[in-house]
Amino acid sequence: MKRLLILLSLIAGAIFAAPPGAVAIRNARVVPVSGPAIAKGTVVLRDGLIEAVGADVAVPADAWVIEGDGLTVYPGLIDALSTFGIPDAAPAASGGARGTTPQPAATPAQPANQSAPPPARGPEDRPFTTSWLKAADLVKPSDRRLESVRAEGYTTAVTFPNHGIFAGQGAIVNLAGATTGEMVVAEGAGQYVTFTTTPGFGGGFPNSLMGVLAYVRQVYVDADHYKQAKQFYAGHSRGTPRPDFDRALEGVLESSRVLLPATRRIDVDRLLRFANELHVEALLYGLPEGYRSADLLKNAAATALVSLKWPEKTKDSDPDEPDSIRVLEVRDHAPSTPAVLARSGVRFALYSGGIDHRADLFKAVKRAIDAGLAPEDALRAMTLTPAEIYGVADRLGSIEKGKIANLVVTKGDLFMDKTEVKYVFVDGVKFEPVEEPPPARPGAPEASNPGENQ
Repeated sequence: MKRLLILLSLIAGAIFAAPPGAVAIRNARVVPVSGPAIAKGTVVLRDGLIEAVGADVAVPADAWVIEGDGLTVYPGLIDALSTFGIPDAAPAASGGARGTTPQPAATPAQPANQSAPPPARGPEDRPFTTSWLKAADLVKPSDRRLESVRAEGYTTAVTFPNHGIFAGQGAIVNLAGATTGEMVVAEGAGQYVTFTTTPGFGGGFPNSLMGVLAYVRQVYVDADHYKQAKQFYAGHSRGTPRPDFDRALEGVLESSRVLLPATRRIDVDRLLRFANELHVEALLYGLPEGYRSADLLKNAAATALVSLKWPEKTKDSDPDEPDSIRVLEVRDHAPSTPAVLARSGVRFALYSGGIDHRADLFKAVKRAIDAGLAPEDALRAMTLTPAEIYGVADRLGSIEKGKIANLVVTKGDLFMDKTEVKYVFVDGVKFEPVEEPPPARPGAPEASNPGENQ
């Protein structure tokens, strides 16, 4: 009898745990992004996809219904540049700003009977290069940041390895799933390049920005020669020595685009010329001074990824040392970069820059809106535009029939103060964000940041 009761309880638990045949959010305000907002509409989800959306959509008989009165449904946000999903990665850099460049991975300790390798003396040594690493192989559901970023409204991230100069290849991943395979939406997001330098005198090559640029250029030149050698060998293999396999160059050739950090106008100009010289598609990221560079980006038909982590005074800076006029100007004007790019017709996406609390994220977006960015442009820059940039707009970025069921449901307009994120759907699975802890009291020990590795 006892075994029978246990069996019945297990069966009952399995029944109640089973997902519904469909989910319907009805009578809600729906903002598809790809079209006009629907004042009172219904969105039906089934098997991880959007089955229907519209003002006159019938609710399926088998649907679990969410009453949407007073709620707004948006496409799930897409972080256009992150490390989310890679537990061992440091928080994503804001790009190019001093003190925020990702650092190279620590060198493994050498055995006691083996001396450390000499520092790199030139590009041929390929320092700080792991171009063959693929984010799709590194993503894990165990990344403890996922819950926090879902609470912000993010359902998808374009995530990259971030250690070294040629750090590795990115992937588009959904921010939930029981396995890596369930998370990965697409590979081939691009090669993430930083301008990491070797610190200290005599630390090896490259130890300056010009050295890094020379190194990156040389790697692309080597990759072009390597490609030609492979093509020649493929057609003349008999009697021709085969070229040595080079996994670093293989990784570069596999990447359809490259992401390069830019801060100042001179950086933008230099890197646009650099990309044109190397015949590669480049996405410039960071751009805290992008408000000065819109004309260059427009004339080059370039695409920008703008960090929402606006420049600010660091906590460990000397309070008695005054900041320069230029530094103060950048802090004041950086949030206007998205508005300037939008007015200039430059295609851009916004990324979190490692912000992992929804109050901070919405505050950062609100600063851009207050600086002139239209709310609808802000939403598009965090949904459909990044999907278009990375070639996945056929399945992500807007609320349309047949697309992946990634949604964020809010009480209030998404980027307004005191807006509450009620539900987040990833692949049709519903999550309810937990309440965030209040800010720490002055003088109290600082809580660990879920966006940082301990």
